Amino acid sequence: MAAEKLRDLSQPIDVPLLDATVSAFYGTGSKEERSAADQILRELQNNPDTWLQVVHILQNSQNLNTKFFALQVLEGVIKYRWNALPVEQRDGIKNYISDVIVQLSSNEASFRRERLYVNKLNIILVQVLKHEWPARWKSFIPDLVSAAKSSETICENCMAILKLLSEEVFDFSRGEMTQQKIKELKQSLNSEFQLIHELCLYVLSASQRAELIRATLATLHAFLSWIPLGYIFESPLLETLLKFFPMASYRNLTLQCLTEIAALQFGDFYDMQYVNMYTVFMIQLQVVLPPGTNIPDVYANGSSEEQAFVQNLALFFTSFFKSHIRVLESTAENRAALLMGLEYLISISYVDDTEVFKVSLDYWNLLVLELFEAHNTMDNPAATAGMMGLQVPLIPGMPDGLGSQILQRRQLYAGPMSKLRMLMICRMAKPEEVLIVEDENGNIVRETMKDNDVLVQYKIMRETLIYLSHLDHEDTEQQMLKKLNKQLSGEEWTWNNLNTLCWAIGSISGSMAEEQENRFLVMVIRDLLNLCEITKGKDNKAVIASNIMYVVGQYPRFLRAHWKFLKTVVNKLFEFMHETHPGVQDMACDTFLKIVQKCKRKFVVTQVGENEPFVSELLTSLPVTVADLEPHQIHSFYESVGHMIQAESDPVKRDEYLKRLMDLPNQKWAEIIGQASQRVDILKDQDVIRTVLNILQTNTSVAGCLGTYFFPQISVIFLDMLTVYRMYSELVSSSIAEGGPYASKTSYVKLLRSVKRETLKLIETFLDKAEDQPHIGKQFVPPMMDPVLGDYSRNVPDARESEVLSLFATIINKYKGVMTEDVPRIFEAVFECTLEMITKNFEDYPEHRLKFFSLLRAIATYCFPALFQLSSQQLKLVMDSINWAFRHTERNIAETGLNLLLEMLKNFQASDFCNQFHRTYFLTIVQEIFAVLTDTFHKPGFKLHVLILQHLFCLLDSKSLTEPLYEASAVAYPYSSNSMFVREYTIKLLSSSFPNMTIVEVTQFVNGLFESRNDLPSFKNHIRDFLVQSKEFSAQDNKELYAEEAAAQRERERQRMLSIPGLIAPSELQDEMVDS
Repeated sequence: MAAEKLRDLSQPIDVPLLDATVSAFYGTGSKEERSAADQILRELQNNPDTWLQVVHILQNSQNLNTKFFALQVLEGVIKYRWNALPVEQRDGIKNYISDVIVQLSSNEASFRRERLYVNKLNIILVQVLKHEWPARWKSFIPDLVSAAKSSETICENCMAILKLLSEEVFDFSRGEMTQQKIKELKQSLNSEFQLIHELCLYVLSASQRAELIRATLATLHAFLSWIPLGYIFESPLLETLLKFFPMASYRNLTLQCLTEIAALQFGDFYDMQYVNMYTVFMIQLQVVLPPGTNIPDVYANGSSEEQAFVQNLALFFTSFFKSHIRVLESTAENRAALLMGLEYLISISYVDDTEVFKVSLDYWNLLVLELFEAHNTMDNPAATAGMMGLQVPLIPGMPDGLGSQILQRRQLYAGPMSKLRMLMICRMAKPEEVLIVEDENGNIVRETMKDNDVLVQYKIMRETLIYLSHLDHEDTEQQMLKKLNKQLSGEEWTWNNLNTLCWAIGSISGSMAEEQENRFLVMVIRDLLNLCEITKGKDNKAVIASNIMYVVGQYPRFLRAHWKFLKTVVNKLFEFMHETHPGVQDMACDTFLKIVQKCKRKFVVTQVGENEPFVSELLTSLPVTVADLEPHQIHSFYESVGHMIQAESDPVKRDEYLKRLMDLPNQKWAEIIGQASQRVDILKDQDVIRTVLNILQTNTSVAGCLGTYFFPQISVIFLDMLTVYRMYSELVSSSIAEGGPYASKTSYVKLLRSVKRETLKLIETFLDKAEDQPHIGKQFVPPMMDPVLGDYSRNVPDARESEVLSLFATIINKYKGVMTEDVPRIFEAVFECTLEMITKNFEDYPEHRLKFFSLLRAIATYCFPALFQLSSQQLKLVMDSINWAFRHTERNIAETGLNLLLEMLKNFQASDFCNQFHRTYFLTIVQEIFAVLTDTFHKPGFKLHVLILQHLFCLLDSKSLTEPLYEASAVAYPYSSNSMFVREYTIKLLSSSFPNMTIVEVTQFVNGLFESRNDLPSFKNHIRDFLVQSKEFSAQDNKELYAEEAAAQRERERQRMLSIPGLIAPSELQDEMVDS
């Protein structure tokens, strides 16, 4: 009944009833009551006549939520239907809102009491202004300013309205107003700012009311970034702001205003005013926060106001220095003030707060890069001249002026830079390789999750420290060694101090000259090893171990040059492999692998003072070394030794090392196979299955590094392995057949399948890494046809391993055309049964999808003639599956499909079946590619879509296509060429797909495609423009369409980094050649 009464809007709404409904919605009544109230309010909100009752509701309701509900209805009308309302209704709303605001804000008590309501009314007023002002409400700003002068509370609210207006126009207007409208409002605000400016100055000079002054400062803050500069520098505004800075209650707001001013950049016209502003500011700051104050302590123990002040201070200094630091370098007095500002900023940078540190760090990175570039220019004039396109002889040893200027500047900043080095060393972020961390309870544990913020911070800090190191290698080295001594003496010993120091030492790898690096590292590694000896306690030892491992992993060049150190380090790693503290063993195995990859030759030659190569010594003690490692760590260890053996050039020694390395797993394997020949059921035991899996994983780890050289080992186990594969496969099938789909989820079946997968992975790894030796292919492939391929097609879908597909893709990619005669068998075994699995939807069997298309791509690339043997029905299946692939929203599947299609098109163009193929598929492909090109879900494929379309359009006039693509009997009139026919077809296709575009626009686009088809960049730009014009892409993020250009930009940045020693860590560089 009540609902019916509220729905009837022909008479004034029953306000008490509406209040009760709103209260029920927000109340604590039953769920039914709330949902009934929600239903009624929704209906009222959607009713186009409800807004006519708004004034009546606002006048008669005492409930704040009801008033908000009414204003929400009104806001909807203003946003979406304003211009359709009659003038008198618009004026009525405008005047009513203005009156209520004035009435409520003219009296202190009602203004404070109704604050939330007034704020909402202000927002409504600004929404009206966006439509009415300036054209239909010219007098708005003068009216507002004169109202503000009538009372201090009205004035405070006027400030709030002006602040909202500035934010709406300058910050939040994108997507809500047209560009033209935004421009118009900006001009109006600019032209009428005189009045606002006078009002603000008047308030700041005359008022005593804290709230009003705060509101005025907040409004100024919103305006300062865009008002004409004269209002700031040619009026008392700046002086006034600086007067307010010392007062605690206004300090933060004033500082925000000064920061906005500091960030403005308009040439050098106001340089003197900026110097003056900075000087006065620094004098006042010394009173508020005396130099030498421990700012991190102030921050840690301060109120939220004081913490905000430190954060705002960081923003002020960084903004000012970014734009105006050069002005402060001019006179001795200014330089003193500048250095003091940098001191403050360094002190703020020690504050334990991520946001504050980010602000400072970003600025330090900029400043140091600028100083480094100037320093680099001076050290290497020829390179710089080359970069600027100058002829080198023009610069005989640099003109004095510029050289001495750069030197003076470097001297000026030497003090702050030295302190900055200390800051970077003390606060260094954790690199990715470090796995051992301190948890919140102060325990040393293994890291469970990577923190991306920390990695980004590490990258910036590392870059900054490398520039700092280049600016003064001596100072960098001295500071690091001094800090390390304090760790040894115990004066500064803490986990955190040691960690940050070692992370900093590791991060500057490659930035010093080799001689200096050698001297420096000898001391560092010696001290760290000493520290490890003298320090007691498991946790302490784990931290030191982690740091030793990180540092040595970063300096491969040093280890290659110093065998004694290398041997000591590796033996130390072997020691850590027995240390059961979480994370230590993992890190030891990771570091061992990293070092071996960079220094493998050193382990297979007999070094001075040794009786045999290190690898031989290692193999003798191998069982002891790996005794305490987990299976995954043992695999990593075997991989490392595999790399060493691969570096041995003598085949006899190499085979002997491999035999010794595989001795343990081979004994175990022989034992299991021997027992199985007596009693086959032993292979069903879960522990035996786990052992088999482990042995296969160990083999895979070694096969990956040895490639062809792994041949003697795989020959030992290959045939037995296939027998085990077949047996486990039958077990899986029978389990799934008996237990239904859920059987595939049991741990037993999962374990059996792991063995099958690992077998396939081992064969694939070996064949992939084995250098081109066709006899290996012929020896290994035939025995696998039935156990692997036959088994795949016989199995139920849930028991088919996707690795079978990738194994055969690898075999075809490796042995290419040799495999052509086997393709029909492969096709028969995997093709139709896999298609059935993956074409039911886009989700099931994701692994099979990608690998299936990779296999298809390998066949199309290397065994193309095999496709001619397919029936037309089978070829149609192939084409449909490619179509299916590139319509995927899964990026890598779509990309594989597109690449495959492009290769097929090129191959068919060059074959005898060119006409036949294109007659059947040309138009379908054009249609499907346009579909994915324009549907906004497939943007990452843009580059390939363009290449395929270009290929098809260029094909039309090539010599390859000699017959018409259309049936002469099926077209209304004969076309003069295929180009004419396809042009018309494309115009029809796009016109029906984009009804919002005129036929003229579509024709223009299609003609443009034909004109630009021989020039890829303009062809691509033409399509890009069409996509934006078609409106489908207009309001979206279109960076994928420019992915290629972005990649080129990244490559340029990488080349720049390569030119500065150390910016790309030596451990990340591919330096196989160095290790000889």
